[in-house]
Amino acid sequence: MKKQKIGSESYGIIGLSRFGMALAQTLAEKERDIIVVDIDRQLVQAAALFTENALIVSDFSQESLRQVGIQNCDVVLVCLDAKIDASILTTLIVLQMGVKKVISHAINPDQGRVLEMLGAEVVYPEHDMAVRVANKLVAPQVLDYISLNNEIDIMEIRLTQKVSGRTVAELNVRHEYGLNIIASNHDGALTLDITPTLRLFSGDSITVIGKRSNIQRFEAYLNS
Repeated sequence: MKKQKIGSESYGIIGLSRFGMALAQTLAEKERDIIVVDIDRQLVQAAALFTENALIVSDFSQESLRQVGIQNCDVVLVCLDAKIDASILTTLIVLQMGVKKVISHAINPDQGRVLEMLGAEVVYPEHDMAVRVANKLVAPQVLDYISLNNEIDIMEIRLTQKVSGRTVAELNVRHEYGLNIIASNHDGALTLDITPTLRLFSGDSITVIGKRSNIQRFEAYLNS
């Protein structure tokens, strides 16, 4: 594989589903070292528009994957969508090839449990996206949302007139809500340098990390 300009880790993507294709394109745009493989020639040709390391394989057997160098990747993502049996078998094969980190796409909890038992990390893209959309629907101030586990979230929240003009120290979300502000956005300018004197205004957004219940309390306060 040709080394890209940024980052030391190499990524292998097996299966150019919509999820796999989006992953591949995003990593390529960020100039990461990637290799993508699929048995569908048209999908591989589409991926070849943004990476020269798009390869066709006859199947996802250990021999085929070894020939394209999947075992040399630091991280391999198995993105075979609805092909549950192929997803599980391919994950097992990649793990047996000695890849350090394997992340597999699951479409339901049963598949996910099997993949976790094999030793893979599991992602549920459709579920996670549904949760993000639902949170935006029920909480209009929420701009973006990431769940770290069943209790801790990272959320970007649009501020209301309720807190406009206050500084970070005056808002004091750490004391009042147990939240930490990790970023703020004012008129499209993002800053990670969150100082006590930083003044916040209606329409700005802040990204906070903390317990989901505390974030919900803070949202309720903004909209009260």
